[in-house]
This record gives sequence, structure tokens and C-alpha cells, in this order.
Amino acid sequence: MARTANARTSSVAAEMSFLDRYLAVWILLAMAAGLVLGRLVPGLGGALAAVEIGGISLPIALGLLVMMYPVLAKVRYDRLDTVTGDRRLLATSLVVNWLVGPAVMFVLAWTFLPDLPEYRTGLIIVGLARCIAMVVIWNDLACGDREAAAVLVALNSVFQVLAFGLLGWFYLDLLPGWLGLDTGGLDASPWLIALNVVVFLGIPLAAGFLTRRVGERRMGRERYESAFLPRIGPWALYGLLFTVVLLFALQGDRITSQPLDVVRIALPLLAYFTLMWFGTFALGKALGMGYRRTSTLAFTAAGNNFELAIAVAIATFGATSGQALAGVVGPLIEVPVLVALVYVSLAWRKRFAPERQ
Repeated sequence: MARTANARTSSVAAEMSFLDRYLAVWILLAMAAGLVLGRLVPGLGGALAAVEIGGISLPIALGLLVMMYPVLAKVRYDRLDTVTGDRRLLATSLVVNWLVGPAVMFVLAWTFLPDLPEYRTGLIIVGLARCIAMVVIWNDLACGDREAAAVLVALNSVFQVLAFGLLGWFYLDLLPGWLGLDTGGLDASPWLIALNVVVFLGIPLAAGFLTRRVGERRMGRERYESAFLPRIGPWALYGLLFTVVLLFALQGDRITSQPLDVVRIALPLLAYFTLMWFGTFALGKALGMGYRRTSTLAFTAAGNNFELAIAVAIATFGATSGQALAGVVGPLIEVPVLVALVYVSLAWRKRFAPERQ
């Protein structure tokens, strides 16, 4: 097992060694490029935001699809039964994602932003949108369990359609009313949520599955994994960097013109990502899970579906609302924080017994 784990780590490094080694640098450069574009090119943010269908930004969708496809093409779908049979993993993921995560964000939003209701509501919406996209690349970079990530992301997508609207009503109307706090409405269209799931999970998952199925049939598994996958592997990070540039370009003007507001929003987000990742990682290890599934559990718990959060905030409160700004700041904080946590995760891998890696 240890030899297999080491070989897998070497394989990932071989596929994307140059990009992987300087990932933090590329992320920072992408952020800077987006800010510069947003400031220097008049109307760029508005033009990018206008290219959408059903509330989904097509440029951002393109970046996320390019990012997710190579990772999902690496999944060995014939091994998914080993994950679906792990009831402890599935139950833990559901509890952390749909009970703990939204509650933690609710508490942090009210603690840090009691005087800013628009930003507070935006953060609560971010906490309700569980990650079904970008988590696959953090998991892959951290050498997590790809098959487990695919199953947990699919599980989150189902619960997202079923629970997002209900939890929005609970955390924005019912619970604040019980506690004597301000309430705020949320009009989360089931169609928008379902469309979000189809675009950001269904399309790349289907493409990855078909690529694996056809590729193995024509090339054999060994050649598919040794020759084809290394060719498409770097595109995951290209898609990530493209998405980061777009996000910063879309809101570059607001970010640079309202720095204090961005800082106020960023503080609870930093606390959220830190608490969710470290708490879930410790929980996975305490439950006796190996490194790969512990890492996967932590990243799926800490990540959020920012595209859904932004789309819901814009549809409900408007593109220039404080709720929308809070939704945009979400991924701007999440990306660098989770990149840093990838390195933390890899450093902590040695704390697991070799047979549990």
C-alpha cells in the first residue's frame, strides 16, 4: 500500500511537476492579472457577466469544465463500489457538509458582520452552497482519493437540489426569527440549482466517464493512464487559473474600491475555511480513515460552490448588491487558502501509518 501511495504521488508530480511546484505563484499572478484587467479594461466585468444562460456565467463555466474534466477522466469508475460501501465515510460527509458547515457559517457571519446584513446574508448563502466543482482539483493535488471525491461530490449535488432552498429558509428566516435577529428572504429557484448541478457536475462527469470507458477499451488501462492522462492533466490547472483571472476581472473594480468591505467579508471566510478543513481532517483521522479519504473528506467539507452562491445572490438581490459582493469574495479567499491547505495536507501525510496512506 505504501509503495502504491508513493508511486501515485510520483505520478501526479510527473504529470504536472512545473505547475505543481509553483502553484501558489501562478495563483497570485492570476489574481493580479484579473485585478489589472478589471481596472484597465472599461466594461470588461459587465461584458463577462452578461455572457450567461439561466444565471450561469458561460466564461466561468468554461473555466470550471476545463478544470474538472482531466481530473474526472482519471477516476477509476469501476472502483466506486468500494466508496459507496463505506457508509461511515458517506454519513460523515453528509453530517459535516449539510449540518455542520451551514451552521458554522451562520455563526461566523453573525459574529463578524452583525452590522452589515447584506454581507452577512451573502456569506450564509455561500455556506449553504456545498462544493461540487473546484474540490476535485484540490483533492487531486493533495493526492486524495479520486473515487471517493467523485462519489462525495455526486452526493452533495443530490442534496444541493433537495436541501438548498429549505436550508436557506431555515437560516435566513426561521432561525433568526427564533433568536430575535433580523431576517432576510431567499428566493432560490429549484431550476437554477438543478441547472447548476448539471453544468458543473453532470457535463464533466459524463465526459470523464466516457473518456475513461472509450480510452481503456481502445488503449488498455496501462497505456491510457501512462500516455493519455499525462497529456490532459495540466489542463486542470490551466482551467483553474483561467477561472481565477475571470473572477478577479469581474469584480476587480469593486474589490479595489472597497478594500475595507472586502477585509470585513474575508475574516469570517478565513475562519470558516480553517475551522472546516482542520476540524474535518482531525475527525477523519480520529475515525481511523486513511490519509487519502481523510484528505478528501476535509476538502469536500471546506470547499463551496461559489458559482451557485453568486448566481442565487444576483438573482435574488441584484448584481450590485452586497450579497453578490460577498459571494464573489468567497472564492477569492477560498482559492489561496485551499491551495495553502493542499501543502499542509501533503505535509501531514507522514502522520498516517504507511498502510493507512
